[in-house]
Amino acid sequence: MPANHRVHGAIARPNYIATSGGVELFYRDWRPEGTPANGKTVVFVPSYSLSGDMWAYQMLPLARQGFRCIAYDRRGHGRSSDPGGGYDYDTLADDLAAIIDALDLSNVTLVGYSMGGAEAVRYLTRHGSARVARLALIASTLPMLAKTPDNPDGIDRAYADAFHRDLMTDYPQWLADNARPFAGPGASQAMIDWIREMALRTSHQALFACNETVNSGDFRDELRDIDVPTLIVQGDCDVSNPLELTSRRTARLIPNARLVVYEGSPHGVFLSDAARLTADIGAFASAS
Repeated sequence: MPANHRVHGAIARPNYIATSGGVELFYRDWRPEGTPANGKTVVFVPSYSLSGDMWAYQMLPLARQGFRCIAYDRRGHGRSSDPGGGYDYDTLADDLAAIIDALDLSNVTLVGYSMGGAEAVRYLTRHGSARVARLALIASTLPMLAKTPDNPDGIDRAYADAFHRDLMTDYPQWLADNARPFAGPGASQAMIDWIREMALRTSHQALFACNETVNSGDFRDELRDIDVPTLIVQGDCDVSNPLELTSRRTARLIPNARLVVYEGSPHGVFLSDAARLTADIGAFASAS
């Protein structure tokens, strides 16, 4: 795919990359001391509402195995700037491009979780695959969540409206009510508290705008243009992004895709199945 859009990021200060629009994105870059910068590289795109910290239980073991692991905070999330706009998929994909360009990365395994999977796909269709060798989509929102006349099995708009009301009135309670179904019965309360605190640090404006972006996303045509090997992972007890609506359809649309279903697993597979997911990402990123 041709790279039709070039984005030149610049390292603004330690652990920050500035986009062409002046937004500063916080990132982590973990690799064993002495490992070459151009070695096996995995770039992690986080979930809606969460920062790059969510990937700690994949990044640390993979870095100890010799991978260069990079994760960043989406604008309005974590330590990144809160610019008050730019939460559409094109701009978010350009932010990802700024990270990849500024660090001059190549032969990347790009891993996107939930909304981050859609951002990774938009990066590839907007910027091309010259720097990316493989794509992993974990519990993604793809190809389309919203219920429409041509997507009758989608999620009714009433669910988004209800979330927006909770966001306006008592988001902490919404998190408390939904954290256990997200993380699964095996997650410790301490781990759930960690995820909730991460989500509570996200800009409310970013939460609202990104939710609208997710709900309006339609990647059904775009997925057919993905030209890199793709691993798709999802739990079959995902109540956020139902398997039949998302990953099964995505696997049929991407030409060179492999779907792995985690039986009995929830949306938050990066927590509930941390070791298994880490092993699957590592094996995929090591493939020739």
